[in-house]
Amino acid sequence: MRVNPDRSMPWSAAELAELNARFRDRPPEELLAWAAARFGELTVLTCSFGGASGMVLLDLVARLRLPIAILFLDTDLLFPETYALAAEVERRYGLTVRRQRPALSLEEQARQHGPELYARDPDRCCAIRKVAPLAEALRPYRAWISGIRREQTAQRATTDLVAWNARHGLLKLSPLAAWSEQEVWAYLHAHNVPYNPLLDRGFPSLGCAPCTRPASADDPRAGRWSGFAKTECGIHG
Repeated sequence: MRVNPDRSMPWSAAELAELNARFRDRPPEELLAWAAARFGELTVLTCSFGGASGMVLLDLVARLRLPIAILFLDTDLLFPETYALAAEVERRYGLTVRRQRPALSLEEQARQHGPELYARDPDRCCAIRKVAPLAEALRPYRAWISGIRREQTAQRATTDLVAWNARHGLLKLSPLAAWSEQEVWAYLHAHNVPYNPLLDRGFPSLGCAPCTRPASADDPRAGRWSGFAKTECGIHG
């Protein structure tokens, strides 16, 4: 796969507005199909195998047989259930999940930054184990598909279906931006889509095991980075 050398913004504000208007009332399948037709193999879906929304998108990509890569950020700190789900998806759908790991092993990180960095400086830990690996993994692509939704957090409330991501120099698509939690789960159950079993065990939002606790469904992000004023890992900033 060739690396996209041009990271300047090729889309005008008017073009982005037109795309958002075109797909505003259309099912996510249509936006996914448009991305696949426009960008082909230079399109990637990031899936955490923790959240329900990502599993909806993965199922749609598989059912539509779209030439969209599946990217999994493996921090080396995820729950066993998360790794098991990624393996199950490969078997069930016949997909190859591309795993991107940090440049530093946990042992190297401990030597450079001290043990259990996540417990002392979670922003730094996320930068090393999530943000930097994602930047490296996205370099070959021109379109990035994400499962973030507006109702998830205040920071995501203004998420567009289609937006230019200046940090990575590519088009970012959020096909489920307007979906509710109920719509996500209705899809999973209707299509018998596998999902992380921890979501049924009091974990409404899943990340790395050391930084994730059970939480109320009324405030799902409260179980992430407990004790810190932090609700985002930084990859969607």
